[in-house]
Amino acid sequence: MSAETLDRSVAGSHAGGGDHGDVRGEADEVGTGPLGRRSRRPGRPRRMRGTRRKAVLVVGMMVVLAIPFVFPTWWMISSSLKSTSEILRVPPSLWPSSPDFSSYRGVFELQPFARQYWNSLYIAVLVTAGTMVVSSLAGYGFARIRFRGQNLLFLIVLVGLLVPIEVTIVPMFRAVTAMGLIDTHWPLIIIPIFGAPSVLATFIMRQFFVTIPDELEEAGRIDGLSRWGIFRKVALPLSGPALAAVAIITFLKSWNMYLEPVVFLSSRENFTLPRALTQYVDAYGGPMWNIQLAATTLTAVPVLIVFILAQRHFIQGLAQSGLKG
Repeated sequence: MSAETLDRSVAGSHAGGGDHGDVRGEADEVGTGPLGRRSRRPGRPRRMRGTRRKAVLVVGMMVVLAIPFVFPTWWMISSSLKSTSEILRVPPSLWPSSPDFSSYRGVFELQPFARQYWNSLYIAVLVTAGTMVVSSLAGYGFARIRFRGQNLLFLIVLVGLLVPIEVTIVPMFRAVTAMGLIDTHWPLIIIPIFGAPSVLATFIMRQFFVTIPDELEEAGRIDGLSRWGIFRKVALPLSGPALAAVAIITFLKSWNMYLEPVVFLSSRENFTLPRALTQYVDAYGGPMWNIQLAATTLTAVPVLIVFILAQRHFIQGLAQSGLKG
């Protein structure tokens, strides 16, 4: 081997060693895990910090947007523990200086509030149950049973959504008076179940039953089910989310019903809660603010808690019924 060939081989070995050194340097920069796997570069924590900042920003914005909705409830609860002079004080305080629960005792002393609470509760439960039965049957009929004039009849039913209760309250009062049902709870139960207030529930149920595949009904017919059997054993068990939405909407509407009790009820023992709340006044007809707010808290907070716990089913029912935005 000549000297020139030896020099070339030595130079090549140095060059190869340099390449291996670069590879080792890159490997050292990347690093390896305990099992020889490559570890991640320190860029991931930066991305995680960015994601956390966005999450904190979104939560902060939601908290700010929730203030106009949460503040009235907070003011109602805190003011129910204040005296009338402290409620009217300027500037107002967000928390009572000395919480006083005597206003809650006055709620039950000035009126038969427990009886009135029971009136609202059992009326709302009966109206909700009746509306669920009627709307599910009517909605299934409009969705799955074909008959002449079906769409026209459904359109006429939907017109009930456009008629406010103030328009029909006088004819209903005359009809209730003729039947001798004034100052009873029957008008507050029958009219919402079979009248215009149940139209929205019928629409929700109809929209849900339309989405049921025809193959399910055909399978039921093959198994020998009648039309009633298909409704009871196939369609109705699938309509849980829609029924939940109907139940929540109907219960809240009946619980907050005000005009009908004012027109049909006259004795305090038969009052419902919205009618009873207007009766907490002093000798001069002025509102007793602390007692009135205490009664409102007892009326609103339990229903608000139930709605918060059931809102997932409510939203799911509206989404599956085709009413999502």
